[in-house]
Amino acid sequence: MVEENNNGINKDTDPRIQQNRPALSGELKIKKKMKLVPPSLGKFRPVVGQCCHQCTPDSLRKKLEQNTFLGFNNLLSVTETQTRYRGWLVRRLCCALFVSGCKVYGSPASDRLDRICQSNRVTEVLAADHKAPEGDEGQGQLSRLSPFLPLINTCISPGLLRFMGWVMLKVFACVFGSVHVNLNHLSALHKASQEGSPLVYVYVRHSAMDCALVPLVLFCHNLRVPYTVCPLRINNSFLRSVLQKMGVILLPSSALTEMEAEMDTLYSPVMTSVGLKSALQWLLRGKPSGSVRIHFTNPFSLKEMCESGRCRVDEWLPLQDLLLPVILNKRDKCVFGKRRTSWLLPSSHYPSALEEQGCPDRDLSIAIILHLIFSATSCMAVMSTSLVSSLLLYRHRKGVRASVLCRDVAWLTEEVLFRNRDVGFGGSLVEVVHYSLSLLTPHLIIAAAPSSKNSVSIRKDPLIVPRPSFAATLHLSLQAQTVTHTFILEAIGACAVSAMLCEVVFSGVSSRVRTDGVEGEEVKGDMEFDVVLCQTELTERALQLCHLLPPGIMPPCQSSQSFALDAVDSLVRCGILIMEEIPRDIPICDFWRREGALTWTTSDDPYQSDSDCEEKDLHSYKISQPSQCPEMLFFLCSMLAGHLRALCWTTAALDLINTPLAEAEFVSQIHSYLCDTANQKKQHYESCSEEAARTAVRTLIDLGVILEERQTGGVVLGVSPLFQLSENRQKLHRFISQYLYN
Repeated sequence: MVEENNNGINKDTDPRIQQNRPALSGELKIKKKMKLVPPSLGKFRPVVGQCCHQCTPDSLRKKLEQNTFLGFNNLLSVTETQTRYRGWLVRRLCCALFVSGCKVYGSPASDRLDRICQSNRVTEVLAADHKAPEGDEGQGQLSRLSPFLPLINTCISPGLLRFMGWVMLKVFACVFGSVHVNLNHLSALHKASQEGSPLVYVYVRHSAMDCALVPLVLFCHNLRVPYTVCPLRINNSFLRSVLQKMGVILLPSSALTEMEAEMDTLYSPVMTSVGLKSALQWLLRGKPSGSVRIHFTNPFSLKEMCESGRCRVDEWLPLQDLLLPVILNKRDKCVFGKRRTSWLLPSSHYPSALEEQGCPDRDLSIAIILHLIFSATSCMAVMSTSLVSSLLLYRHRKGVRASVLCRDVAWLTEEVLFRNRDVGFGGSLVEVVHYSLSLLTPHLIIAAAPSSKNSVSIRKDPLIVPRPSFAATLHLSLQAQTVTHTFILEAIGACAVSAMLCEVVFSGVSSRVRTDGVEGEEVKGDMEFDVVLCQTELTERALQLCHLLPPGIMPPCQSSQSFALDAVDSLVRCGILIMEEIPRDIPICDFWRREGALTWTTSDDPYQSDSDCEEKDLHSYKISQPSQCPEMLFFLCSMLAGHLRALCWTTAALDLINTPLAEAEFVSQIHSYLCDTANQKKQHYESCSEEAARTAVRTLIDLGVILEERQTGGVVLGVSPLFQLSENRQKLHRFISQYLYN
């Protein structure tokens, strides 16, 4: 990823890339006009990463008190000004002197084992195991805790931490051009650490380097280095010993993954009884590239969230209660409520079926996880590689000229800034696009097509096409995730509009609504999309789509109904829809489902009931600029197409899988089917990742399509009797595919 320096132009660009970069049409003209990409609107950057205003208002108020921008700091740019000394020798040893002057908070193991043995949770688990013989309880406890002794003895050595801090600064200087951090974020962390409460850092994991980058940033800014939970399995005994003296909590030797470690009933009590001052845990996965920019969201009080009672989880409903009657045509509208996603917690946290109705602690834990996912995602700046990847995947899948790509990057940057999102780049438009293309080169095809008349201009304006491979498409889709999160409201609204337009097309009724009383005509290749969309039905379609999306998309404390309304309103703000009030003497296209057909009514019809056309339905929308609308709709709808297409393909795969199967085997077969389907079509590889398969399976489990049975050997999955009928599977497929733009 690329980020902007304070002077606006990135000077960390590799000179080899500058020599081999593709030339752009009109490059000199652009440079003469000083075409710049602004890093912000006005003088101040947008405030991002704010905590929830409903659950933690006190924490939010502390953040809003700070209204000055402190700038950025490049972690790898260490000079003599950051030390207490001056001189030519200091300039050569400034990195070592800087590290020696950083404040270190030591954390010896000391009496940690005694504290753990005295913990109530640990005592209860040991008592339930009944492994300690009578009269030898202390020895029995130690024997049961012996696999966790390396974890318990993990400490932070000040001397070793300083030495490794110096080593990591040197190593990262060879790997990355810069590591930038927002000083405003660190200022909030300093205030939170001064309050004396333990700090827990939860981060979006992009690579294994994050376990070193985040503690290094905190160390270099005189913040307490947290104990870091490492999900990787490390077998080298010397490396394990060194990492454990730096506060890295490794998995027990008997566990291959963190999920296996959590299956041990003693693992969680031991982890929550070490009494650490700070800890670092990973949240999501991704991939790194280019330079680094680290963002810290606004810290919030976990005590305030849990004890205030403002975090409401009592309105959560199973997904099958929200959508299943609509899918099976038993009800027109969704019921009000938010989707319950209990699978965000490990299986050891799941209650039995008898306790399913009353688990406030579990629901509160899930609410905290959703807050963490949303805040960690929303605080990240949108990088230039994200913009380019999004444009190539969602707008120019078949290729685009470099000059057109530059124009679209400038447009998309302004749209991102208008939505109050931070961007991590700035400066010359040509330099920004060049650097992004250089980072994405392994995943692109850059070619100049031959031409007899304009061969010179085409060589200067090459064609850029995404490489049609699984690895390239997956990398571009991961890079584009921040852009999708930025435009999520518009994407949901666009998919809802697309679903309603498809219904008009397939109904056999003309898409044009005229003011002269014409009730419609047969469609014979004539499509102008001059159609009036009912506000209520459009909002309902958006609401149904919200329930299908994976967790972390919507603000956790915002109701689904309010989010769906915002999605429709966002299309008005960006100019796709025009709101209008229809006079009573003009026909209105009533999109309510009545026996599977569309009907036409007039507001002065003496035989219609109040429910046919109520006052609220007089607010409707029309699509503005119909000639340009399809391209913009396709761009927005394509942002959600990967997840929706994976759901459609998974639904189709249920015909070919012999169930019941173990959960791992079930997901593996679904993943194989998704890959085979994408390879046959030679496209849509973003829908066949392992994460896409796992998310699709979990969605169908919540929907009641797949039944989950817990046995002693693990979890077994099978198709529910209701969806063993091909008719119901076809209804589900139609319901999901209506949101796929075609």
